[in-house]
Amino acid sequence: MRTHLWTDLSTTEMPVNENRGLTGKIAIVFGGSRGIGAAAARRLAKEGADVTLTYVSTPQRAADTVAAIEATGRRGLAIKADSADPAAIKAAVARTVEHFGKLDIAVVNAGILLHGDIATVSVEDLDRMLNVNVRGVFLAIQAAAAHLTDGGRIITIGSNTAVRSGYPGASVYSMTKAAVAVMVKGIAIDLAGRGITVNNIQPGPTVTDMTVGLIEAIKPLIPLKRAADPDEIAGLVAYLARKESGYMTGSSLTIDGGMAI
Repeated sequence: MRTHLWTDLSTTEMPVNENRGLTGKIAIVFGGSRGIGAAAARRLAKEGADVTLTYVSTPQRAADTVAAIEATGRRGLAIKADSADPAAIKAAVARTVEHFGKLDIAVVNAGILLHGDIATVSVEDLDRMLNVNVRGVFLAIQAAAAHLTDGGRIITIGSNTAVRSGYPGASVYSMTKAAVAVMVKGIAIDLAGRGITVNNIQPGPTVTDMTVGLIEAIKPLIPLKRAADPDEIAGLVAYLARKESGYMTGSSLTIDGGMAI
């Protein structure tokens, strides 16, 4: 297992916060070192959860996110784990449970975007996207579900391209995100007996490393004429993690400034 972690078990006084609906909860965010994943990790901590995040190639960004978690008075843990590696996924979940004692929330954010139209996309790129965006998501859910407390939460980060692919070169990416939306429906049924909800968030264009160089070209297609901030997506993650969302499962929620209308 390849791991690199930062922890702080100090008794730092928790800052005052009006909304701590996740106090006492333990979360893992797969792909949580930057972008939407990092925003989700920070928001879950702000609402009271202790958070593990996984990363592959950005140790400093992971450390920065852990520091932000700890600044809320919560505990943070960063683990190097490739979401295309089944053993690494299982090890990250096991390490989380060993470190924090349980697991209540799993956010599956890891994903890659490789452009290529039908004439140019390579088999290697096809396999990479399928391995991370579909196989990796399923394996992360499977690994987390084995340890989740009854009544827990699973939240995947898909894409509005599952319902609207409006530009060339995104067919494979769109296919992988549509697969996640369907996957969530079946897994929600599998886990309903344990009271575990499984929901999928489908963001539109969001300002992250993945969309560098794309946002300006896409803005004219967005009715609200702007891209999302990762914190806006994180707010929906927090809602789905809280008790108040407990009657929603198997759903895909699109948050894209109106693109899919």
